[in-house]
Amino acid sequence: MGALHKSAASIGFFGDDLNPAEITAALGAEPDVGVRKGGLWKTASGTEKLAARGYWRIEGQRCEPGDLDGQINDLLDRLSDNFTAWRSFSERFRGRIFCGLFLASGNEGLTLRSDTLARMGERGLLLDIDIYGSDA
Repeated sequence: MGALHKSAASIGFFGDDLNPAEITAALGAEPDVGVRKGGLWKTASGTEKLAARGYWRIEGQRCEPGDLDGQINDLLDRLSDNFTAWRSFSERFRGRIFCGLFLASGNEGLTLRSDTLARMGERGLLLDIDIYGSDA
């Protein structure tokens, strides 16, 4: 199995009653995107959008070659270890770690360490993975 070509990761919460300021205060970091339902936000390309639900998200740097384990830990290291707050947000809102895996060939892979999986679990986060095949 070859090494993963490229990876992207973010942590986010989504919900109709989500107040981004509440999550920011509890987790100790400003989001890359934080908006209440019905509010306006801008995509990375600058397009303005109306939020269909509340949204709070922080993004990691893309890695080439892929390093999903490192990206997840870097994101978690930027945030509070207040597990009570994490679990509350994960129960009230859809809390997830989003992972984008970009393949250059048909047989690439990655490894997540057990301590990384434990960190995700103690916060009640879902793992949401999108896999993108090569264009070839």
